[in-house]
Amino acid sequence: MSAARRLIRVAHSPDSDDAFMFYALATGKIDTNGITYEHELQDIETLNRRALRGELEVTAVSIHAYAYLADRYALLPHGSSMGDGYGPRLVAREPRSRESVAGSRIAIPGTLTTAYLALKLWQPDFVSVPTPFDEIEDVVERGDVDAGLLIHEGQLTFQDRGLHLLADMGEWWFQETGLPLPLGGNVIRKDLGAELIATISSHLHASIAYGLEHRANALDHAMQYARGLDPRRADTFVGMYVNEWTLDYGERGRAAVRLLLEEGHKAGVIPHAVTVEFVGG
Repeated sequence: MSAARRLIRVAHSPDSDDAFMFYALATGKIDTNGITYEHELQDIETLNRRALRGELEVTAVSIHAYAYLADRYALLPHGSSMGDGYGPRLVAREPRSRESVAGSRIAIPGTLTTAYLALKLWQPDFVSVPTPFDEIEDVVERGDVDAGLLIHEGQLTFQDRGLHLLADMGEWWFQETGLPLPLGGNVIRKDLGAELIATISSHLHASIAYGLEHRANALDHAMQYARGLDPRRADTFVGMYVNEWTLDYGERGRAAVRLLLEEGHKAGVIPHAVTVEFVGG
């Protein structure tokens, strides 16, 4: 099918950083050469599972999930969410040591999330309680679980609920490796063919660049997905995960992806070695 008649489904999480990233594409700010983009918003674990079935042409996924998608999807060189010395946060109602977390019941946002993989590398001994990401603070506060692993805006709001930080996965990973923690990325189905993949890639890159260049307007658009963050905090959160890393992984970012998946395999979390493929090399 020619690009002029092509419908491409683009899926991402309903959170402010992804909304910022796709603002220009969703609001017609860039020329898409006749391609129609249909946006689908679902939580990241749902998108991970849909990608396993190959349902979407382009989707945000967890880097952990990419380990199971590499045969069908390639990573786009842009669209990454990197935790550069920060990342998913493990919280509880009371302070606890790393050792005391062993054996705990921990609410996680899904077993294919990078947050879960990082937590398994930090502390392999715990009982997973899969929980919708936007309910994790609630179940920790109620005492339904011993601790919770927060992604998205919860990383900035947990203290408002009186919860205590036990560990920051991105900070720990940086101390261990000197690299950012690659949390999420955009993937594209390889069967679209090289020409269409290159065209779509250029559009997504242009959308991210437009948002960064028109930050105030992109933030206004993103606020509808900010889940209670005030504009100042939303700006902080977007800045954490939409930045120069998002425009291109660069060599350090690519190295971080490969190392994380290697460490996941070595630890037995990922059952097979992963060959990482980026669009454009």
